[in-house]
Amino acid sequence: MTQFSDISIAQAKKMNHIKNIAKKLGVNEDDIEMYGKYKAKLPLHLIDDAKIADNNLILVTALTPTPAGEGKTTVSIGLTEGLNKISKQATVVLREPSLGPVFGIKGGAAGGGYSQVVPMEDINLHFTGDFNAIEKANNLLSALIDNNIQSKTNNLNIDPRTVLWKRVIDMNDRSLRDITIGLGGTSNGVPRQDGFNITPASEVMAILCMATSLANLKERLGNIFIGFTFDNSPVFARDLKAENAMAILLKDAIKPNLVQTLEENPAIIHGGPFANIAQGTNSILATKMGLSLSNYVVTEAGFGADLGAEKFLNIKSQFANLNPKCVVLVATIRALRHHGGAKKEVYNTPDVPKVTLGFKNLEKHIENIRKFNIEPVVAINSFISDSKEEVNYVIEKCASLGVKAVVSKGWAKGGEGTKELAAAVVDVVENRATVFKPLYNWKASIRDKIEIIAKEIYGASKVVYDNKALLNLKRIDRLGFNHFAVCMAKTQKSFSDNDKLIGRPENFSITVREIEIAAGAQFVIPILGKMMRMPGLPSVPASENMSISDEGIIAGLS
Repeated sequence: MTQFSDISIAQAKKMNHIKNIAKKLGVNEDDIEMYGKYKAKLPLHLIDDAKIADNNLILVTALTPTPAGEGKTTVSIGLTEGLNKISKQATVVLREPSLGPVFGIKGGAAGGGYSQVVPMEDINLHFTGDFNAIEKANNLLSALIDNNIQSKTNNLNIDPRTVLWKRVIDMNDRSLRDITIGLGGTSNGVPRQDGFNITPASEVMAILCMATSLANLKERLGNIFIGFTFDNSPVFARDLKAENAMAILLKDAIKPNLVQTLEENPAIIHGGPFANIAQGTNSILATKMGLSLSNYVVTEAGFGADLGAEKFLNIKSQFANLNPKCVVLVATIRALRHHGGAKKEVYNTPDVPKVTLGFKNLEKHIENIRKFNIEPVVAINSFISDSKEEVNYVIEKCASLGVKAVVSKGWAKGGEGTKELAAAVVDVVENRATVFKPLYNWKASIRDKIEIIAKEIYGASKVVYDNKALLNLKRIDRLGFNHFAVCMAKTQKSFSDNDKLIGRPENFSITVREIEIAAGAQFVIPILGKMMRMPGLPSVPASENMSISDEGIIAGLS
């Protein structure tokens, strides 16, 4: 464990009792449900819709990232520290990490350096058990489906060949993608093809993050579309009377979690859908909780702005009637070199021409944010390999577009390193904020919504539909789901559906392979290219470098 590793910095922090963090939000000790000294659940009655409109929501997103990510969570936490440093009451609201990336290639998601949320180990591991509850609720429905198919009485006549619902586990395990269940004789069920998704890709996760109350959660769970009967009638979770039992498993998971930053500012962490295959943002309830208790709320959406931010704005903000006042676009010089054509081995080598060429990617994201009637601020997440020439180029080029670009040094300096970024955000909020405008109306047809996203956000010239996708469109129309939002599933590595097309590709088409239905979440999921809901581990998983001492001290977690 190095002296300045993320985990060593986090473990060196003497944390404040969670009751004192709650007090900073005006919440009494009796109103929180404590999970030990440093974690707590916030009850839903603390959400006050009357206060939400008066407070300020800041969305942190990024340019198209490199595989290692560009530090959105670190910038989000650092910005929150910076806002509090300049006397703005601010809370950061984040997603919960998934165990798959923690033990895989990307690592944890609790920030980094001196811009972290703590207790870091707990947050990155089992935390308060929310993911476990989501997994169990999902798999309860799977068990009920197969039990009903097996049953001689109370049988819904479900055609096993049409079952769309899969089991989930919060681990990268490629061997579970496609499996056969029900083998071993008639007492073990009806044999059929099945598979596992990773828990953040579960529709139950999406539903938890879209729900506005326990009653709404239960209704959405009942609306989960399972498949068809042998006479081609649709089957929903409510037909199995599953929604109440599933909601019981989620009765605590629906409540947002309260922790703290390294500088003892409040942090709310809740939900964790992936952004390349789900909506990629924390729960509506967590965001509204933050806005009920703080003047400024900083939140983030996964991957680049073409994925997480697009979904945050078109799906979450439109449904929950949120009004983001400013968008922070995180950029790294490393990523700009990448989009300028630099190979991985020279990502950390200064190269102004590569940054100049790669800026086209960032410029497209700036254009896209403005399409929502929101002004962006660019945060240049600082790395030691950045040259002054490269940084100055980005600042000057952004200025020519009327955008403030600020170097963010939250990793190295915490709030002291983000005060300038905080001031730039406050300037937009107080002097340039406008009323957020979604890109499309949910009442438009599914096909129209797909075309708008593909052409306006990605820059595609054409959308092509495979035969399966065309059949799926007919099914969506037949089921009456045309009014749903669109949650695009595509690679995070490119504006296009081809991860090799870096920078700002032009004159390309995207292909919709199929369209999944998430009726409980109230969106459909067009699949662009080959998207996997169950990742695999790398050849050298991060888990190999982790250890735990006889005293229970963890090392190697990042």
